[in-house]
Amino acid sequence: MDDIQELHAEFTAEPRRGEGARVQAGAYLLELSLDWIVLRASENIHHLLGESHVTLIDEPIGRFVHSQALHDLRNNFSRLSGTTGIGRAYGVRLTNEPELVDIAFHLSSGRILFEAIPSVGPFGGKFGTVGGLAAGFANNRGQALLDGGARRMRALTGYDRVTLVCGEERTESSRGAFAAPTDMALQLPAIIADSEAQGVALFPRGDEDESLGDALMCAPDSDTLAALTAAGVRSTLRLPFKGEGGVVGEFRCECRTACEPSFELHAAAELFAQFFVLRLEMDRLKG
Repeated sequence: MDDIQELHAEFTAEPRRGEGARVQAGAYLLELSLDWIVLRASENIHHLLGESHVTLIDEPIGRFVHSQALHDLRNNFSRLSGTTGIGRAYGVRLTNEPELVDIAFHLSSGRILFEAIPSVGPFGGKFGTVGGLAAGFANNRGQALLDGGARRMRALTGYDRVTLVCGEERTESSRGAFAAPTDMALQLPAIIADSEAQGVALFPRGDEDESLGDALMCAPDSDTLAALTAAGVRSTLRLPFKGEGGVVGEFRCECRTACEPSFELHAAAELFAQFFVLRLEMDRLKG
């Protein structure tokens, strides 16, 4: 799955100059050094760790989370060494508070991006459906394969519209009409949960936001949010995929309503995209 995941940095939103990097409402973000020292923190982090974002800066994250949780997360991270993959952990208790969180982390520009969202378990259901959906490609070729890919991705994610682009080819599976076609030129983060929610600033604020633009839930800039609103889109998933010849295409999932963010759903959709591109390449080899 690393080939799919390494595209993440190429296809995520870059913050507009002057707006500063922000994380979406309901998510928490820490930028860590390779030694797990906190370099930046979202200004809502006190809701997660019980400490002000100011207090965390230049401190080891181990001061603020349970030692066992940190041990497990660092072990998980060590398995990503040398890759651009995304590590995920579900149902994690970071502090003495009863709330559980789902976590995603990956390397970007020599920093660790550590994101957390409220846990949405139970887990495994979405992954359990991927194999069956992918098996449906067995007898599909050409346009039927593309149409089936978009339709099955919509079944997996539950979003209102899925647009699939492969080179010059494009297809769509939609539940009802939207105000405008999908604008594939919009540079979006992997997940937008609610385009109408106000983003949360990162501290300390500054222009060194290159790595933060790679976060799964980096808040899009104001122009992008305005374009989504005009199209009647409130939440999205963006899933670029890659084959042997480089970038092959992208699934864009859109919904008219806000969608609770799920790192498991994003991972399952990435896996489905990988199955799809393998089947696509087999079809093209058959000519």
